[in-house]
Amino acid sequence: MASRTERFKTAAVKAARTARKWAQTAAREADRLLQEAQKRAKTDERQRRIKAALRRTGKVLKAAGRAAIVAGVAAGIASARAENRKLRKKRG
Repeated sequence: MASRTERFKTAAVKAARTARKWAQTAAREADRLLQEAQKRAKTDERQRRIKAALRRTGKVLKAAGRAAIVAGVAAGIASARAENRKLRKKRG
């Protein structure tokens, strides 16, 4: 029969192995959580960048739309003036 000291050592070694195993499992899980958190942070950052780019694009398109409207109005006014000049020349 094993002595009390040997049984204590065996139990201590077994407990240490079990603790090491669980520590490794916890470390793996912590790494997984860290990777997931980093992935989400990257995704959030990416989404913020995409939203900012879309906002800028929207502003550019709005400005282009306004410019097109102004150009259309200006072209209409210029056309009307040119038409009036032609009529005046024919009369005069």
